[in-house]
Amino acid sequence: MVGGAILRQLEARHKSGADLEIVTRTHAELDLTDQAAVRDFFAGERPDAVILAAAKVGGIHANNSYPAEFIYENLMIECNVIHQAFASGVTRLLQLGSSCIYPKAAAQPMREDALLTGTLEPTNEPYAIAKIAGIKLCESYNRQHGTDFRSVMPTNLYGPGDNFHPENSHVLPALIRRFHEAAVGGREEVVIWGSGTPRREFLHVDDMAAASLFVFDLPKAEYEANTEPMLSHINVGSGTDISILDLARLVAKVTGFEGRITTDPGKPDGTPRKLMDVSRLDRMGWRSTIALEDGIAETYRWFLDHQADLRN
Repeated sequence: MVGGAILRQLEARHKSGADLEIVTRTHAELDLTDQAAVRDFFAGERPDAVILAAAKVGGIHANNSYPAEFIYENLMIECNVIHQAFASGVTRLLQLGSSCIYPKAAAQPMREDALLTGTLEPTNEPYAIAKIAGIKLCESYNRQHGTDFRSVMPTNLYGPGDNFHPENSHVLPALIRRFHEAAVGGREEVVIWGSGTPRREFLHVDDMAAASLFVFDLPKAEYEANTEPMLSHINVGSGTDISILDLARLVAKVTGFEGRITTDPGKPDGTPRKLMDVSRLDRMGWRSTIALEDGIAETYRWFLDHQADLRN
């Protein structure tokens, strides 16, 4: 999803006359967990710059069900791509992480310096550890080899191209699908996981793409002036959050569902609150522009247009 949004914005730059050649690979074309395949790719293409948006991702159910896959695949992707970028002389790299890198009990909103100050949320600890490793890989290569490898940590993302799988998707696309099916089926009730009280921050994927390219484009001196060698990642978010229950009500409004919304406290809530402190990025000159309800409405339109491809 986010890789596609970044690609769209890069293609728009190219069409506007920017002097750049865009090199991509689908997962079917290049398995980033395959060290030899990644080495051959870099040796053949010799890119000047790399944006690493690939990852194995999923919601609470997926993270709980496949912890070994989440830590192994994400570690392998990061190690292979970041090391081969260095080995082939890449001048600039940007890797995308996740807000789950912060401790479960981190003070809200979560600042960059909360990293490694406490215990992680158990439901997504394997994924979080892999993403923390990605930050430290970038920092370590920068410190030892003088590379310019950067990290941005997005909050919960949503938008066109999201995963709407009924079990393995994140909360917002899962709610969109569930409320759509309930509205179409004339159901009287939709049950949401957990108590509904946890608060989450959401950022439209087009905002994330814009922020990623903003950070990617910064002169090295400016990036380094706003970060630290061992605290170099940058939070990306909207700076506002919403309870899961209020989010469900908003999705119900967008999808036209008029029945009851009830909660299931027997299901896990996850972290009580996850709000990013985005003051570092704000000082650097970027802030989000897409309002949550507008973004959900656009995402729902995309979902409706692609239902034939989302039947599983």
